[in-house]
Amino acid sequence: MEVRMANKAGFCYGVKRAIEMALKTSGEKGGSIFTLGPIIHNPQVVKDLADKGINELDCLDDIADGTIIIRSHGVGPEILEQIKQKGLELIDATCPFVARAQRYAKEMADKNLIVFILGDPGHPEVQGILGWSRDKGIVVEKAQEISRVEHSKVGLVAQTTQPIANYQEVVEALQKQGIEVDARNTICHATGERQKAALELAQNVDIMVVVGGKNSANTKKLAKICSETGTPTFHVESAEELQDEWFRGADTVGLTAGASTPDVIIEEVKRRMKELDEMTNGEESMSEAMEVKAPQTGELVKGIVVQVSMDEVMVDVGAKSEGVIPRKELACYGVDNPQEVVKVGDEIECVVIKAEDKEGNLILSKERADAEKAWGGLEQAMDNGTIIKGVVREAVKGGLLVDVGVRAFLPASLVDRGYVEDLTKYLNQEIEVRVVEMNKQRKKVVVSRKSVLVEEYARKREELLVNLQEGQVVKGVVRRLTQFGAFVDLGGVDGLLHISEMSWHRINHPQDVVQVGDELEVMVLKIDRDNEKISLGLKQVLPNPWDNIEEKYPVGNVFPAKVVRLAPFGAFVQLEPGVEGLVHISHLADRHVAKPDEVVTEGEEVSVKVLSVDTVEKRIRLSIREVNSEPRPAREPRQSKQEVAEPKVEEVKEDNLTLGDVFGDMFKKEQ
Repeated sequence: MEVRMANKAGFCYGVKRAIEMALKTSGEKGGSIFTLGPIIHNPQVVKDLADKGINELDCLDDIADGTIIIRSHGVGPEILEQIKQKGLELIDATCPFVARAQRYAKEMADKNLIVFILGDPGHPEVQGILGWSRDKGIVVEKAQEISRVEHSKVGLVAQTTQPIANYQEVVEALQKQGIEVDARNTICHATGERQKAALELAQNVDIMVVVGGKNSANTKKLAKICSETGTPTFHVESAEELQDEWFRGADTVGLTAGASTPDVIIEEVKRRMKELDEMTNGEESMSEAMEVKAPQTGELVKGIVVQVSMDEVMVDVGAKSEGVIPRKELACYGVDNPQEVVKVGDEIECVVIKAEDKEGNLILSKERADAEKAWGGLEQAMDNGTIIKGVVREAVKGGLLVDVGVRAFLPASLVDRGYVEDLTKYLNQEIEVRVVEMNKQRKKVVVSRKSVLVEEYARKREELLVNLQEGQVVKGVVRRLTQFGAFVDLGGVDGLLHISEMSWHRINHPQDVVQVGDELEVMVLKIDRDNEKISLGLKQVLPNPWDNIEEKYPVGNVFPAKVVRLAPFGAFVQLEPGVEGLVHISHLADRHVAKPDEVVTEGEEVSVKVLSVDTVEKRIRLSIREVNSEPRPAREPRQSKQEVAEPKVEEVKEDNLTLGDVFGDMFKKEQ
């Protein structure tokens, strides 16, 4: 009879850790030490611990002092609070996988989500998770128990020993109702591997023997999985339960054990099976068949981080000895402290780079495992044109080095849609790229950010052209200037802001109003979707100086103005930026004027009188002549040099008037 041992069997990391913590506490502290409930579901182990002074306790009310060990199944927050209030010393041996499920349940409850918990309602692990979900938790054992859910989004966690198929069925049942599911796979990887190994073994043997406590949930699931294959399966707690008739006529027997089963019991079962085989089928060595397969160099293994130091990381990979990741095998992550990469309780994948060192440990590499995984993902991403994310680690000659799981080269010409002068501004940024070239043998990967940006630009351009409407006010950035206007990027498509639409007053060049890089609010004046052309206006979103023009410039009033240009028929003058009026040639002076430049020049400051205002045509008639013909203060006339002063005539009384008095002077001149 050939006996085949499952590759994964016996104590899991969480159970092993809990027992070691209990024994360490007993050795260091002594005194009253209790476990709240059986530390594991195995009566032999519980009895052995009791012999060492570690007793099982059902209720905290039964003790007033001492040390309480929380078993690997964990407890709810109310139990921890009770321990604190009683002043008891606490040793928390909760399995890291269970603790993770508790943490997720709390996070979901804090977000006010209903939390579905897949598992056995009476199991202490499930009860603990339920406590962390407070009043938001709902426990289900299978998908068929889920009725109509009146919530748009729910959370989902699982008992760590659940079959993955059961978990997937629950996810699908919720999603079929149109519900968004925040699904967290909290099934212990060791449990999944143990169940998978047991299933594969049961399909290829005549008899299956499952060793473990009758109350152990994970052991019962192992037995159920094996029996569902149709292979006769026997669940035993100890070697004494084995019966020789089970093995009569069997050529191959499979052996596995639950997570709560210690090695000593497994060994006892092995010996007993050997004895029964010798008695029934003669002596046949089964030692090689029962050896647990040790990981080989180059093999990809999964494990749980159990210790992190500055020099190395210890990983439980389910082998006889721990695995060690040297610090140099984490160097690619660019951090000084390994705790920035992994933490105790993390599930990670590693490649075995050396089966054993001088201390008997497996030497592992997380870097190589991540790289191997990354290569597969990169190849698929290149084939499908998928966008991936990476972090820029270094600027080198000709481009950037990007961490996409492996080091990839991003040429400078593919960094952006246009030329980039300073590549260092991208350092430590997460960017989206496409794989455009790769060669695994040469460890060469070339990526492009430009293709992602070009595609995004085209998509935004298409969306913008569809959604944009004439008369709509939008934001844009000035990208370039020309003599006739400015091109404004609206977020995927450029629009033309013509110089005539920039301001209410005349300007000589677009740079008088806008500069490259300015962010503007502009109005969409016209859209030509067939030719993808957009006309924009800036002055339309600015105050119109012609508003209330009649109130600002009443007819008959005189205002200062500036001559801005001359025409054969008159002069245009500016009352304010954006408001110009015409002084007709007939109103330049109170005399005949042949040409306007006989009276005024461009740039000259003048006073004008408002003759009329046409708000519809935006025209103002002005006059300089009427300002000059306004009445002025009278001035005394000046005497001409040619003018001769009239002689003063003295008043002469008639009684004494003679001819000599009248003609006397005349006669004197003639003499």
